[in-house]
Formats: sequence, C-alpha cells, structure tokens
Amino acid sequence: MKNEITYIGNESLLTMPKVAFLASSVIPIGEVMSCYDWAIKMRKENNCVISGFSSKLEKDVWDFLVDGNQPIILVLARRMYHDISDDMQKLLDSGRLLIVSTTSSHRQSRSTAFIRNKFICEQADRIVMVGVTATSSLFPLSNEFKSKLVSLQTT
Repeated sequence: MKNEITYIGNESLLTMPKVAFLASSVIPIGEVMSCYDWAIKMRKENNCVISGFSSKLEKDVWDFLVDGNQPIILVLARRMYHDISDDMQKLLDSGRLLIVSTTSSHRQSRSTAFIRNKFICEQADRIVMVGVTATSSLFPLSNEFKSKLVSLQTT
C-alpha cells in the first residue's frame, strides 16, 4: 500500500481553522442527538469541518453540513474517486469542498482508515471524537492528540 496524498477541490480550505469530527462505529444512543445538534451549530457558525464521513454518524453529520454554506473537507481512506456525484460536484464548484485521498489503495481497510484519521487529526485545530473506548480504533489517536480534543458542547 502506497501512501500518497491527492486533492480535488479547494485546497485553500486546508489553511482555514478546522474542527475534526471522528465517530466510532458504535455510539451510545444518548450522544447521537448531541452530534446532530453539534452539526447544526457548525453549519450555522460557518465552521470548516474535516472528517472521513465514513461511519454511520459521520455520514449523518455530512447530511446536516451539506445543507449549509460552510466549507467541508472530506478525507478518504482509499484512492481518489473516479466519478464525482452531482451533489459533490456542486459543492466543489462552489469552492466549499475539498476531497483528500490519503492512499492509493483501492479499498478502505483498518490501516488506511487509521492513516486517514491521523491525517485528519494532524490537520485539525480542534477535534471532536465520539464513542471512543479503550478498544476503539480511535483510542490511540485520542491519546496522541489529546491537546486538541474538545467536547461537543465547547466547539
């Protein structure tokens, strides 16, 4: 697996203050609504959000964000898309979206997801991690980037 970073879209979004959103695949039900409220707040405040938008909850957050006007950075754990959906193309055309691929791998794997998530953490000024437990794949990153971690309520 070769790691190479490729971009489609507005690369200047990387220079903006960014908040990362990373969610484990298993989330306590009580936290889901708080995440939706957070996404709406990010949309209203026009904050740039960076994420893989890969887990179910991350995909839900994506749905909230695309209805706004704020910038979004989507980081893939696989090679760059060959075809861009019409909805994503509209975001790209408006300058609101940057798509980043952190690997040339054909498919997302546990290792490419870790590489993607580390890239997200490195790029972000603040990080929201939801559902992290000692057995979560996000746990090592939560320790490594603990100085950037913020709660849903403080972002």
